[in-house]
Amino acid sequence: MTSRLPTSRDIRARVGALGLSVCLAACTARADPGVREGDIVFQTSRSAQSSAIQKATHSPFSHMGLVLFREGRPYVLEAIGPVKYTPLAEWVERGVGRKVVVKRLRDAPSVLTPKAVEKLRASGQSFLGKPYDLVFAWSDDRIYCSELVWKIYDRALGIDIGRLQPLRTFDLSDPVVRAKMNERYGDELPLDEPVISPAAMFDASALVTVPGP
Repeated sequence: MTSRLPTSRDIRARVGALGLSVCLAACTARADPGVREGDIVFQTSRSAQSSAIQKATHSPFSHMGLVLFREGRPYVLEAIGPVKYTPLAEWVERGVGRKVVVKRLRDAPSVLTPKAVEKLRASGQSFLGKPYDLVFAWSDDRIYCSELVWKIYDRALGIDIGRLQPLRTFDLSDPVVRAKMNERYGDELPLDEPVISPAAMFDASALVTVPGP
């Protein structure tokens, strides 16, 4: 792709158009933005690869995870190093500006029954401890953040959230992206490798945004 990358002003306009500004402000103000089990949370991470992900996907979101409760408290199951559970409050604090957007399955009331949530939990359990996948390969040996959530929903409930794309369809033209790609792949770019991005899941029609209080 050679299209112009969005500026920070473009990104802010897009977020505003999606009606997320109120949610972002509300979620910044408190650590638990009214989440339920099965919700999917998105943020801009502070990782070294965050900028490259944002530029390649034309999205402000570079990290995500799945909300599940443990002993009555909300945690985020995430791929960040090894796959692990992180308390939601800690997860929110770690993102840029403490901003988080919560998404929920559109038909959650009828689909996310207690039995379905247990299936999500069991599916997630199978990934615990898996190392992070720096090259975004579509295998279970190593896992990246959006891949983790996508596979949990797919394998537990047969629900595919967002569209997989070959690596070549992302915007690989920016110098930041090219530098990161060279660091990870050298001259052997797996351009046909299927990838699920946080942006694709964020925009999935299967999800709705949870409004702030």
